[in-house]
Amino acid sequence: MTTATGIQVTLPRNGGRRGMTWDVSELREDDKVPAPKYRHAAPSAPWPWMDFDQDVADVLPLSPGAHEPWSRYPQSHFGNWTPDQVQRCRMLTICKDQYMCQIHKVDVLADGLFDRPDENERTREIPSDPTAAREFWDELQGPLDSSLRVRALFIENITLNVLQILGARYDIEPFFFASSANWIPSRYQENPHDAKGDHITVVLPFIRTVNNEQERFSPTPSNETRYPPEKGPAPITDTKQTINTQAPLVLSDKKILLQDLLAIHMVRSTTENIIISYHHQSNLQKTTARRLQSLVQRTGDSVYWQKLYGRSKDPTFVFLAILWYALYAWDEALEVLYAHLSEQLESTDVTTHLKHTRELHKLQAHLLYYQQLLRDFCKSVEFVRDTHNPAMDHESISDVERESSKLLLIQESNTLVAEIRRLETQRQIQSDRLKNAMALAFSTVNIEDSRSMQDLTKATMRDSAAMKQISYLTMIFLPASYLSSVFGMNVAEINPGTLESLASYVESTVILTAVTIWVVVALQEHSTFHPGRSSVLKRIAWPAFYAYDMIRSMVAARKTQSSQRAIIP
Repeated sequence: MTTATGIQVTLPRNGGRRGMTWDVSELREDDKVPAPKYRHAAPSAPWPWMDFDQDVADVLPLSPGAHEPWSRYPQSHFGNWTPDQVQRCRMLTICKDQYMCQIHKVDVLADGLFDRPDENERTREIPSDPTAAREFWDELQGPLDSSLRVRALFIENITLNVLQILGARYDIEPFFFASSANWIPSRYQENPHDAKGDHITVVLPFIRTVNNEQERFSPTPSNETRYPPEKGPAPITDTKQTINTQAPLVLSDKKILLQDLLAIHMVRSTTENIIISYHHQSNLQKTTARRLQSLVQRTGDSVYWQKLYGRSKDPTFVFLAILWYALYAWDEALEVLYAHLSEQLESTDVTTHLKHTRELHKLQAHLLYYQQLLRDFCKSVEFVRDTHNPAMDHESISDVERESSKLLLIQESNTLVAEIRRLETQRQIQSDRLKNAMALAFSTVNIEDSRSMQDLTKATMRDSAAMKQISYLTMIFLPASYLSSVFGMNVAEINPGTLESLASYVESTVILTAVTIWVVVALQEHSTFHPGRSSVLKRIAWPAFYAYDMIRSMVAARKTQSSQRAIIP
């Protein structure tokens, strides 16, 4: 289908791999986490998703026509986002219009307590037809109930209309949807106004542990076409031991470490505070909107967090509570990884099994990548801590409340930062254990190689002794061989009546030996009879040059002796 902004959207076909396994090296492109393109992460980038070799410098205006108020988003609100750029960033093409969009909400009341409606009232289902989209648009136009401090929307199976409606209604920078679609870690503030409000965005990849079990399908005939199948991941294998930090890490205890994503955008103002959590679908088991919504709802049952919500009117505390989910996931992932690493180091001799040696290198590559993700996590929390909420400067909030809320936010953010640094310490310890194990493996291999070389040297010495014995035997028989050769010569002095003489034999032998020595020395590039890198002509005439050098050396030696004699009285 083609959207009002000229974007070609191809709807994915429904289907999966039932009763099969996924190999890490064979995952489809839609299930792979792409390498992040950081230059497209924030609104400060002046050329979003541009291809300098193809895109023109001019930004074309929107084509005229009768469209819904939201259908031209993002170019209607952000003119530099042309159709080509929107197509390239995939923010619209990943929408799932063949499924029912579900929006799960959490409402925090003005006094800090959580509203507890029925389950049906917490979830809003929006079909992909135009009528439902128009109703949803009209519903968002009304003001937020004054009794609410924050409304959090957790969106599952987002459709094209819902994405454009939210973007147009809350004036959301397209970078939020583009970074989420492309797994680009980002954090930024936009549209700040003194004493009124702003927008903040955090897109945070993190690592989570999931069970590597058989696929679980539970669609019913009545809703199979309206909802995606509720399933866990099909069993994932890694037969090729692929070293790819963007791929799931398969562990030995029926667990996998899967890269997940928190994509949160918050509108902070004096009139309404909206949190949008974006969850796009994957064949792998990512965190669902319903799951995150239920966890955030349960923070209202925590005595500690109830006191926080009651002591501060800043809605940013709800945003901060969502980030704690990533910390819990990281903590569990490193715990499972520690057990897997201990099993690998204790159960197998890495020096004799190449497969397990490669497994250790794969673990080390993932641990190095996790270091980068944890740093992004820490920076995201520090960003939330240091980005002041302009709405808290409104005249309705006293200076005492404002200062108390600020200190409280700094305190809770620092607590989360300290936990992240603890995770980084655990990651570093595991990385050091791997380095130590691999260093031990290499040292062991070197020691074994040294022993092999020692044995080889001993064998060579034994062979040399045997050859020496053979040489001794040859020397014993050499006189007898020489005499037998001499007495067998066909010369007149030994065998009368022959034509040759012993003098002819000596002459031929001396000449042939001299020619052989001359040819051998001439063919050598490096020899004591001529300097290195000598020309071919000089090597051929080496006897003359050698004799000349010998004579010159003798003359020089005589001159030196004469000088010494003249000096000594």
